[in-house]
Amino acid sequence: MNQVLQSIAGARWSRTVRSWHIPDSQVLLRDLVKKLPVGWDLVWGEPPVEMEQKLEQKVRVEEKRAKAGRGDDLAYKAGKKQKAGLATAPVMGENIRAMQDFLDHLRMKAYSENTIRTYRQEFASLLQLLRTRHVESLTPDEVKRYILYCIDTLKLSENTVHSRLNALKFYFEQVLRRDKIFVEIPRPRKPIILPKVLGEQEISKLFRALDNKKHKALLFTAYSAGLRVSEAVALRISDIDSDRMQILVQQAKGKKDRYVMLSPLLLDILRNYLKTCKPRPREYLFEGTEPGEPMSIRTAQEVFQQAKRKAGIMKQVSFHSLRHSFATHLLEQGIDIKYIKDLLGHFSIHTTTRYLHVKKEQLINIRSPLDEIYQSGDWTF
Repeated sequence: MNQVLQSIAGARWSRTVRSWHIPDSQVLLRDLVKKLPVGWDLVWGEPPVEMEQKLEQKVRVEEKRAKAGRGDDLAYKAGKKQKAGLATAPVMGENIRAMQDFLDHLRMKAYSENTIRTYRQEFASLLQLLRTRHVESLTPDEVKRYILYCIDTLKLSENTVHSRLNALKFYFEQVLRRDKIFVEIPRPRKPIILPKVLGEQEISKLFRALDNKKHKALLFTAYSAGLRVSEAVALRISDIDSDRMQILVQQAKGKKDRYVMLSPLLLDILRNYLKTCKPRPREYLFEGTEPGEPMSIRTAQEVFQQAKRKAGIMKQVSFHSLRHSFATHLLEQGIDIKYIKDLLGHFSIHTTTRYLHVKKEQLINIRSPLDEIYQSGDWTF
């Protein structure tokens, strides 16, 4: 099998995952299927349950390493593809055509590349288990049992199950034009996870920990405008409008453009950065190692992690916490949540309301019953 994989253009070996993997391409996938020996067991001789459980565990390790800024990017991507069954178990028979129809429909609907990638992975996980059975033959009851299998046997997280359900729902209802067969399939309740926020003093320590002007400008920009990491690295110099004192965030999540405020302090920081940066960026505000190309998301995340370590911040926070902190600090300043929603680019106000739960005033102004007992009694500790 290794020889077959190595014969595919672009195949690489990952030391972290300890396996060969190929670029995520339908063309290469078909090439791999054609080169497989007749009768080859696409599950590599392992039961599907055991294989996916092992891959799920590997991906969790890779995700932890990625959050900590460790591990090579290729290994991380390979781990995610293996989780979906793409790198180790290509789809078979008529399901190859089903996968192509699925991808074509997603593209015709103009879904983002990230969504297409996620849906492809989730749909491939089902097709890999089906092997030669055509996915169109599945009944609603069988789909329901498959979801229970994902929950009970594979122990997938609630978010992963939701994602898998969304992909299957799209295929059966949008591609096959079936009735709303998923109406009766209950979804697992997602855990309520509050945004991880840095305090004002921690933000100051984070910025002071950096000496590199480019890195400092990157984190200043993300925090001062509440940007996602993908939005920060995609900023072009032309997006900074100093006349109107605003920043244009182009085609962000949901393919939405939006304007955010440009802080006068940030403008000074960016001007100083561009004046002293050598070589000077051509198009993107924060270029990577290749001239004219943006900094990678992984590099930006590593910049944040380095600053966090140097600042001695022990909280389990990520680059995205700058965005959470931006929203929470605005809310604590008394800014209307509707304005914050627009600044963040949220589709629904319900997404923004979660920041109401982390306002420090709500906790500071409430006295603990322990304090009341202590003041009314005659005891010490």
